[in-house]
Amino acid sequence: MTPSPLTFVIGTGRSGSTALSRILNTHPDVLSLNEYMASVGDAAFPEGPVSGAEFWEALFRPAPHFERMIRSGLPLPEFLYTRRPGRYTPETTGIPALSHMVLPHLTDDPDGLLDEIRTAVLDRPIAAAAAHHEALFAWLRARFGRTAVVERSGYSTGRAPGLRTAFPHAKFVHLFRDGPDCALSMSRHPGYRTITLMREIKERAGVDSFRDLTDEQVRSLPPDLAPLLGERFDPALVRDRDLPPRRFGTLWSELVVQGTRFLDTLPAHQRMTLAYEDLLDAPREELTRLAAFAGVEPSPRWLDHASTLLDGSRRGTAHRELTAAELDELRESCAAGTRALGDQEPSTSDTSAPPRPLRHHQRPPDTSNAPPTPPTPLQHLQ
Repeated sequence: MTPSPLTFVIGTGRSGSTALSRILNTHPDVLSLNEYMASVGDAAFPEGPVSGAEFWEALFRPAPHFERMIRSGLPLPEFLYTRRPGRYTPETTGIPALSHMVLPHLTDDPDGLLDEIRTAVLDRPIAAAAAHHEALFAWLRARFGRTAVVERSGYSTGRAPGLRTAFPHAKFVHLFRDGPDCALSMSRHPGYRTITLMREIKERAGVDSFRDLTDEQVRSLPPDLAPLLGERFDPALVRDRDLPPRRFGTLWSELVVQGTRFLDTLPAHQRMTLAYEDLLDAPREELTRLAAFAGVEPSPRWLDHASTLLDGSRRGTAHRELTAAELDELRESCAAGTRALGDQEPSTSDTSAPPRPLRHHQRPPDTSNAPPTPPTPLQHLQ
């Protein structure tokens, strides 16, 4: 089976990425896989060959961290299945990995599509996990009459090296947003608040994975952190915890540095960058560039409709809502990521309009000898 033209959109999240998935989903030739990698995680990429039945189990099994958040009354706003519940519930069956965000993005009948996927993959011969994913992408592409696949997950820069290994022919788009605005948005999002607290638990315990936590280490955790490791926790522990925005600025910088370093390892024809602010300023131009990169035609009708799906009201949120001292502190925590994106210079490519900044996609590759940031696990809460 011929591999599907495949593009991964990686980034920090909270950068207009969900809107971009919706925009791509309206293109008649694009199979838009919304949060596919965030949903299936490490479990769908075991080492060695697996059978079709084993691959199906990886797609069908509930994602434990998503289930815990729903049971605890802290569902992510990106969850689509719980808005129009079907036959699966977190209290009884658990919600299959693909059902939270991937399938409802494609169809109004996610349960029916999941049944079709089961039939399509269950009897596949033994193969590497990547080959099973490629076959599923091709099946979905044919099922919906699309010609190109674009997968987009938030909080995904750390998994990019693993995706490059699994899918060496794939292209990558690094999507990013202004650091202070993005970090402030993260600070108000239940998922990123949970991620930050889980990272604190690892740091306090001195472990890289929750699987390495001992009972003694868990008992030594503060009473406002230890309950987060349970099957159900008080959502106020996440929602009401005082988490200053600078912590999320540091997280934004870490993810942006990961993304820029990774992109610099790719040949030019497999990499592209996209700034959220550029998308707001010049949607037709930027979406045309993205469509060409993904291998589809940017029809005028699609561009007209896509431009209406962008909301520029979030731009400048940090400047509007923070005090000068808070904004300075947040900018300082974002400094490493801002440097990684490169200094912007005037452009004279369009003589009919005032010079625009040199966009990040035009930045020359980093030729420093800095080692790449090690990849993080596919499932960020493990």
